[in-house]
Amino acid sequence: MRKWLPWIIVAIIVFGLYSWGKGFNNTAVTLNENVGEAWGNVQTSYQRRNDLIGNLVNTVKGAADFERKTLTDVIEARAKATSISIDPNNITPEQLAQYNQVQGGLSGALKSLLVTVERYPELKANQNFLKLQDELTSTENTIQTARTRYNEAIKPYNVHIKTFPNSLLAGILNFDSKPYFDAEVGAEKPVDVEFDFK
Repeated sequence: MRKWLPWIIVAIIVFGLYSWGKGFNNTAVTLNENVGEAWGNVQTSYQRRNDLIGNLVNTVKGAADFERKTLTDVIEARAKATSISIDPNNITPEQLAQYNQVQGGLSGALKSLLVTVERYPELKANQNFLKLQDELTSTENTIQTARTRYNEAIKPYNVHIKTFPNSLLAGILNFDSKPYFDAEVGAEKPVDVEFDFK
């Protein structure tokens, strides 16, 4: 029996390491898939906004004397926002920051458009425009929810791969940490509200 004891100990150690590695990998894959699903929901929300903006721009174009520069800014910002594609499995902080920046640029252009519309009573009374404006507001809320859920999906994944001893296997099996969505640049500053009583 004594001559088999070392082999039994080695077998137990090997089985323990195999079980740990398998458990780590399977959990990391599951959590990574959750991150991918959450990212897909973020992209779907942004795509919904882009589709609505196209309809909104077409509705606003109907106002013949509407400022063309404002429309051009929205159209260009929308084109930039739709030009960036990110793979959630290989997302980097730099890619996410760039994505966030172009989406923020589109948000800013859209806010300018909606503020400018205030000077056009026929647009403010247009039922299509009002419906699109309500849908955009709802979509912005959906985007915020999707971004929050993405961050919530990132946390368990990052915790799983960064805690010891899992961090040892994470590097070997190419599980890298993923960045969180941060607030858009300038979001910490208060918004200037101006009322034009002319």
